[in-house]
Amino acid sequence: MTEITLKDSPCARILFRAANWVGDAIMTTPVLRAVRKNFPQAQITVLAKPWVIPVYEHSPYVDHIMVYDNNGRHKKGLGTLSLAADIRQHRFDLAVLMQNAFEAALITWLGGVRERLGYNTDARGLLLNRAVKMEPKLKQGHLIDYYTAILKGAGLLTDGRRLELFLSEEDRQTARNVLEQIGLDPSGPIIGINPGATGGTAKRWFPERFAKIAGRLSKKLNTKILIFGGPADRKLGEKICQAVPGCCINIAGQTTLGQAFALIETCRLFITNDSGLMHAAAALNINQVAIIGSTNFKATSPANENSVIIRVPVPCSPCMKPECPIDHRCMDLITTDMVYEEALEMLNV
Repeated sequence: MTEITLKDSPCARILFRAANWVGDAIMTTPVLRAVRKNFPQAQITVLAKPWVIPVYEHSPYVDHIMVYDNNGRHKKGLGTLSLAADIRQHRFDLAVLMQNAFEAALITWLGGVRERLGYNTDARGLLLNRAVKMEPKLKQGHLIDYYTAILKGAGLLTDGRRLELFLSEEDRQTARNVLEQIGLDPSGPIIGINPGATGGTAKRWFPERFAKIAGRLSKKLNTKILIFGGPADRKLGEKICQAVPGCCINIAGQTTLGQAFALIETCRLFITNDSGLMHAAAALNINQVAIIGSTNFKATSPANENSVIIRVPVPCSPCMKPECPIDHRCMDLITTDMVYEEALEMLNV
């Protein structure tokens, strides 16, 4: 049997196992909203690794956050048993698994969750008593549809494809303070660029081209360009700043993820590689130009109407490789003029 038998009540306890990457986690937000729609009275707990918690922590659909402490108490090995023990203490009635790994099913089975819902992939069928068959067509579509189909397969209602991010007033105030400190007027044309991307360099447009775009937009709009990213992108941001002196402000690695979300919310335009922050901009409904090469744009394109994808089809794309083994042609064929013209069109200047 696949259909969920849990009835909505204040006593119902649901565990939502989050995806492990920021972009994927954001693409699961329509599923989380739909779980709340199906069970408005239930207690919903999100189990997430630390770096994706900001995606969920201010959501009105979430009652509790359980941290998956993968570098401490829940470290792989005996930590899996510790996590299962922590889950067992809560006596969950239903687990909704966004993560497809075998371990996700194992910990909920060991944790005594009565109904365990997810795709029947990775040899998980015996551990999931509410296993949804993976239809081949789902692998060819967008990840949002891939995630929401889990609920459809269990006879639950869905609630559209709209992405959502809920920001704290504290993070918004920090964003306002940052803009004031660096001398950017929130009412002006704040432009953000995101030159990094996790998982290797194949997903990244060239930093020298980001620098040229930043320089041209800075001169055209008489403003400085914000460079976004995590700690690993700090040096990349510095390289871009040095290439176009006086045009950029590098905030990569200088904010929390929640603060980065709040700063993206202030942008009039966001120019980005395929990344978690691209999906954040989509969830915040920010105008953006998304540069996509090695990844599958059909699966991970930004899901808001005011996003434009720039890509040049080449025979080897999408390769999904972390590093390009040849000449990075999928990115090389994307010129600065292409991106600049789309940027100006989105800005209506």
